[in-house]
Amino acid sequence: MNKMRISGLLVLLAVSVTVSAQKVFSVQYENQADVKVYVVKYENQADLKVYKVKYENQAGENNGKWFFTDYVNQAKKKIYFVEYENQADLKIYFVEYENQAGWRNKEKIHLMY
Repeated sequence: MNKMRISGLLVLLAVSVTVSAQKVFSVQYENQADVKVYVVKYENQADLKVYKVKYENQAGENNGKWFFTDYVNQAKKKIYFVEYENQADLKIYFVEYENQAGWRNKEKIHLMY
């Protein structure tokens, strides 16, 4: 019984971490960031296509649906927008529609977990 309870708690914890993975906060300084991000001009240059959701409960499970929090302590990931592409850990492209969001380069998916 104890093992089942522990495994259930671990699964619940893993799910809750994944669900909050796309709540991001844009920091002011590069050294505060978990991930350095560059916004590309064209969709085919991106590692991740991002759709900005309006409400926190719409944030995705590392699928490109981002909710920008008002406070750093509400975010799962702190991001910093760099000026040049070669400074970035992750290249993103903002899409117009929710169904366009998603990973183009799955090798970078670990950056947002």
